[in-house]
Order: sequence, then structure tokens, then C-alpha cells
Amino acid sequence: MDSVGDYTLLKELGRGAFGPVYLAEHRFIKRQFALKMLPEEVCSDPAFVRRFEAQIAEISALDHPHIVKIHNVSSSEGRYFIITDSIVDSFGEAMHLERYLDLKGRSLGEEDWTDLLSQVASALDYAHEAGVTHGALKLSNILVLADTKGVKLVLSDFGLTRLLGEGLYFTRLCQEASQGLLPPHVRRRFVRDFAFLAPEQKEMETEISPRVDAYAFGVLAYYLIHKRVPEGCPSRLSAETQGNWDLFVNRCLQFNPHVRPQKLKIAMEEYLRAPQTVGKEMHSLGEMESKVDAIQQMAFEFPHKVEAVAIVEERLKPVLKPQEIARPEYEPDPGAIFQRDSHVSHYSPKAVEEREIEPLLTEMIVIPGGTYFRGSNEGARDEMPRHPVHLSSFAIDVHPITNEQFVRFLQAMGGEKDHNNNDIIRLRDARIKRVAGKLTTESGYGKHPVIGVTWYGAVAYAKWVGKRLPTEAEWEAASSGGGENYMFPSGAEIDRTQANFFSSDTTPVLSYPPNAFGLYDMAGNVYEWCQDWYAYNYYDASALEPNNPQGPPQGVYRVVRGGCWKSLKEDLRCSHRNRNNPGAVNRTYGFRCVADVS
Repeated sequence: MDSVGDYTLLKELGRGAFGPVYLAEHRFIKRQFALKMLPEEVCSDPAFVRRFEAQIAEISALDHPHIVKIHNVSSSEGRYFIITDSIVDSFGEAMHLERYLDLKGRSLGEEDWTDLLSQVASALDYAHEAGVTHGALKLSNILVLADTKGVKLVLSDFGLTRLLGEGLYFTRLCQEASQGLLPPHVRRRFVRDFAFLAPEQKEMETEISPRVDAYAFGVLAYYLIHKRVPEGCPSRLSAETQGNWDLFVNRCLQFNPHVRPQKLKIAMEEYLRAPQTVGKEMHSLGEMESKVDAIQQMAFEFPHKVEAVAIVEERLKPVLKPQEIARPEYEPDPGAIFQRDSHVSHYSPKAVEEREIEPLLTEMIVIPGGTYFRGSNEGARDEMPRHPVHLSSFAIDVHPITNEQFVRFLQAMGGEKDHNNNDIIRLRDARIKRVAGKLTTESGYGKHPVIGVTWYGAVAYAKWVGKRLPTEAEWEAASSGGGENYMFPSGAEIDRTQANFFSSDTTPVLSYPPNAFGLYDMAGNVYEWCQDWYAYNYYDASALEPNNPQGPPQGVYRVVRGGCWKSLKEDLRCSHRNRNNPGAVNRTYGFRCVADVS
């Protein structure tokens, strides 16, 4: 019988894109292990050896009940192999998830899907926190241990994609498919494994993030429900389910990796609890998903996808109505009639051609129309009574407006005043400075939310990009993520790992996990201006007129919501209200924009 190093090979357990896996026994301790042989062509590559030595310790440190444990790494005759636990039954056979599902047929129900996916999600979340991405999640490397106590899933091949080179797995799949006439079962396996790859993997991008695992996890969830892989981003999964699987799977399968969930287990729990009315409304909107996807692909800065701007101009769903911002106009000089003709020639400056300044557009999320709750019966007096409101669908920026976005607006305006001579921003309270007549952002603060902006400045910017400020009701509905009993955007509780508060400065946008709608910084970082006037007893009237409430018809103060970087936890509640004079300038005030959806 063949042997490799100190191990005697007993049988071949399987063969994948990376190479064969053997059941082997150690010659001295007489214990069985699984040996994964790494491809011969990469073992002779010096770059692989350096990568292997630098990263294998990080991968082998993973210790989780649903991850195959790596015990050792060795080499024999120049070929590396990895020694792991042998996940086999009493007959020495390994069962992967595909075979298990074939045996079970369609007897698995929603509780079984949830249990299996929770195990996989906990393993992926644990590895991502340790800085390790799987990168090649599929049915054949999810091993199954079934007994009288239940079914346990164990994930193998963690980190091998990055270790061997991100392009190797994709290349080997394609090579396997191109080797002449393949039997039907091999062709089916190739198509299925190819579907688990995220779009950025198929484009052969060199940097692969943990978001590729989120995409593969969405494919896995869809497969458990339908026993087949999805084609594109499905719009409807199953009508006979308790959880909102439509919403969760669609979020995982987004083309834009930045919109996919970060914490899979938390996201699954929250999305499945989301109201089914949200999912049904999304389906009834018809083409909304495909057109919103175009918006989501255009984040605030994607230099390698410049053509996305042209695509969005044709496919944009929100109704954006650009309005020209008028320059300041002044009365003619009344003393001109007394001026005498002068023989001195007047200086006429050389005409300078005005250059059109394009805005940096923000990625947007569509909030489906429906019934949402606002206010709180346990909060301050101006939050009472808690009552339902009925809102039309609208799109909202995924994060607050940043310094680098706002500085372009100031360049287009040519100053810090609007056409009514109101202050747009006070630069000494902002991270934007004017040096030698040129506007610039302080170093390191380009992606931070803009601060020091007045309500007038927020309105002017929104008009410049063809949007508007959110109403107070729209802001609270978006902040709650669609959850009726959410106290904070993150759920029942919030801590400093979920939002920037009780700190010393702003942080870059997208630094904390999003809420259930995929919106960032709805709590903390900066207060956000809303369109409404403020009145402490307005909710009494809003409860009687719940359809798209616009706030009081007049007032002294405008509403700000969401808390800021130096707020206490109490100010971060979804229902908490605050206000200030529309011309007020504060280092904690920023904003985000919304647009109507037709």
C-alpha cells in the first residue's frame, strides 16, 4: 500500500479542483487522518512557498466546531500536503452535502434549512473575524456527520483559494470543463460549482474579500430550497415559507460586493424576521430589482468601473430632477447715473471657459412603500404617541455625504453662500479648507461624512444632484430597517462595535455594519438634517394624517436625527428627535439624500 511520509494511504476519499484527498493512518500513533495533496505545479513555485509559509499558520489556527481542524503540514518529495481531521462514517466513507441532500430528497423543511445554514454561517463569520476567507465554498467541501443527535456540517478547504492563488481555482474549473466530452454528471458538477463563484471571482480580480463567501452562501441557501443553483439574482423563491428568504438570498446575491451582508448569521436572523410585506412589495414592483442593482453597482468611487455612470443614466429608477442652482444676483448700482464719462479704458478680464463639474454620486437603496411605525411610548414627550404611517417607495443614500463629495459641490457653486445669501457651510468647523483660493479636504478625511453644513447647504446640495432631503418619517422608517420593535438601527441593543458614538471624532463611512436595509451610519457619526419643520406635539397630528406625513407647515427649527460621534447611547434610538435652527453650524451635523421612486 502506498505511503506519504509517515502516513499510510488507506483509500481515496475524493478529488476536487485542488487535488485528491486520502484517508491515511499515521504509522506510529495509529490514528486516521485526511491528507489533502496540493497540486504539483504550484508546489514548485517559489512564490507559493513564500505564501504558504506566511499564511498556513493563520489558517491552521482556526478552531471552530464547524471547520475541519488542520493538525499538521508536511511535504514529501517536493510535494506539500495538509493533515486534517478525517470526517468519515464508521465505514470510512465521507459524505458531503450534495450526497446528503440527494438521499434526503425533498423531505427537508424550513427548520432544517435554517439549522444547516446557521452552522455554515457561524463558521464563515468566525473565519472572517480571524481574517481568513474561504473563497471556494460549494457543496462538495461541506462535509456531513449525521447521527441520532442530529446533523452536523463541517467546512473544509478554508483559505486554500488565497494560499494557492485566487486564480487557480477558477482556472482549474475551466480546464476541467474544456477537457473534451465530459460525462453528464461531471458537466452538471462544473455548472453547479461555477455558480457558487462571485462575479468578482469570475472577472479574475486579484483581491478577494470575505464578501465572496456571502455570495456563495446565498447560492447555498437557494440550493437548499430548490435543489438547483440560481440563474442571476432571483426575484421570487418560495411562497410557502415563514421567513423572508426572498429578501435574504437577494441581498447575498447582489452584484456589488459592498452591499452583501458582512455578518451572515446576524443578517440571516434579521432578514428572515423582516416583514413579508417588504418582500411582497419588492416583487410587485416588477423591474425594481434589476434597476436598483444598477444603482448599487455605482458606489461613491469605483475607478475601474467608470462605464457604470453611463449605464445608470439609462437604467436609474429613482426620479432625479436636476435643478440649476442660481448664482447670487445683486441690485444695479444706484449711483451709476452720477458717474461721468471717463477717457480711461476699463480693464476687461480674459473670459475663462466654465468647466462642468460632475458630482460623485452615492449608491442608493430602495425602501419599499408600506406601513411603518414611528415614535415611542417610552421615549420623550415629543416621540409620543407611537403610531403607524403609510409611506410611498423611495430611494435613500446608503451612507451620509462625504467631504470629497461635498467639496465638488462647493467648487461648482463657487463659494459658501446659496442664491439667497444663506451660509452653505462654515469652513472653520469643517474638514474642508480653502488654501490659496483652492478648496481641499484635510488629509485622511475624504471618506469621512461632511460636517459644519447648514440645513440650507444640505438642501442646495440635494438639488444639485437632483435629489431632496428625507422627511422625518422616511428617515425613521429607513433607520428601523423595517423592524416594528427595533429600538436602534441594529436591533434591540447597540454597542460601539456597531456605531460611532461617545468617541472623539468622525470615522469613514462604511466603517460599521449596516442595518437590515443595508444602510450605513443611521446611528452615530453625524446627525442628519431632515426636510421637516420641528414641533414637539406634531405626532398627535401625524397619527390622524398618516399618509406620507411632511411635518408641520411652519416652524422655527428643522429636524436632525440619528445621533453623532459624541452622543450618548440614548440619542441613537430610531425614534429620538432633535432640532436646530436651519442656519446653525455644528461639527456634528451632516446629511444624506433621498429620491422619489416611480
